[in-house]
Amino acid sequence: MAGRAARGKQSRRRDRKTGAGTGRRKSCPYCRDKVDQVDYKDITSLKRFVSEKGKIRSRRITGACRRHQVQIARSVKRARELALLPYVNEGATEGGGGRGRRDRDRDRD
Repeated sequence: MAGRAARGKQSRRRDRKTGAGTGRRKSCPYCRDKVDQVDYKDITSLKRFVSEKGKIRSRRITGACRRHQVQIARSVKRARELALLPYVNEGATEGGGGRGRRDRDRDRD
């Protein structure tokens, strides 16, 4: 225990984070505009909730409330089924940061 007292105030992981946990939570864009139901035909607004890779962004990132996030996910999936939204965006590359097919073939040799 003497070592801890000699160092002074111990630095905790959450104390070192800069900017995290400060400020307010984002307000839901649909609640702000008093939208009752998310429309799957409104592609421009749904694109904001889909990442570059084509994944549906989480509530933490979008700031949507639980009710509207469920509706967003359902609308994005419905728009994908009707080919209004792509499942995977065109600009995404395959070889990113993970192991590619080439590496798996090399492991078999």
